[in-house]
Amino acid sequence: MMKLGIIGGWEEKDFEYVRSKGLEAVEFTVNHNIDADEFRTKAEAIRSYSEKYGVAVGSMGRWGMDRIAGDGSIIEKSLHDDKTVIDAALIIGCPVYNVGINYIDSMTYYENCMNAIKYLSALLDYIKGKDIKLATYNCDWSNFVYNDKAWSVIHTALPELGIKYDASHCAYRGDDYMKELRDWGSRVYHVHLKGVVIIDGERYDDAPAGLDQINWGALLDVLYTKGYDGMLSIEPHSNYWTGDLGERGIDFTINYMRPFIF
Repeated sequence: MMKLGIIGGWEEKDFEYVRSKGLEAVEFTVNHNIDADEFRTKAEAIRSYSEKYGVAVGSMGRWGMDRIAGDGSIIEKSLHDDKTVIDAALIIGCPVYNVGINYIDSMTYYENCMNAIKYLSALLDYIKGKDIKLATYNCDWSNFVYNDKAWSVIHTALPELGIKYDASHCAYRGDDYMKELRDWGSRVYHVHLKGVVIIDGERYDDAPAGLDQINWGALLDVLYTKGYDGMLSIEPHSNYWTGDLGERGIDFTINYMRPFIF
């Protein structure tokens, strides 16, 4: 059964907040600016908070980090950081880890795909036999592995590799998120809930999910028909919905999404 959750922090107060919202799960974004080794030292405490509040850690990832050097080689520090955060995820009991692969402009698209396969294969080898899955996130922050063009090469070559899917990124690129989910929904390991408001062809607001232009009912239909049973992760991302209004937006999305989960 899908779990409704939200992106949040990893201190005890963050788990208490998630529980106060009646949510089942939390997602961590352990991004490029966070020391991976220091985060690893907190893993046991994070697991205790998860157990204390009955809030699962449904997904973790590291956004914004370059993983491929200009000559196409693996950046060993980045590989170390990914493996370290994966180690923390295993202690915490998190089932999905999300990454992206940066594009090297001086190289061909084919060469970039081979670079991505090389790096992702190293992580897949690292988690082999362990209780965690690897996914690529579909936004373009230090990442080009975000659409059918890349997935058709990279994910076809790596059948164990999944996708962290956020329909808003697809919508803002002018692509068809329903088609992407129809074609790749069986490979989706994690889902973000972030709304889209486009006016006159321009991005206006990352509105609370349910107050936006994404057809969430149809999107959930495809996820159900593809057998998805992971986390639905609310991502508050609006420049307008902040403070008290932002909290009301989160509450709206929770109440809006609840009927879709059964």
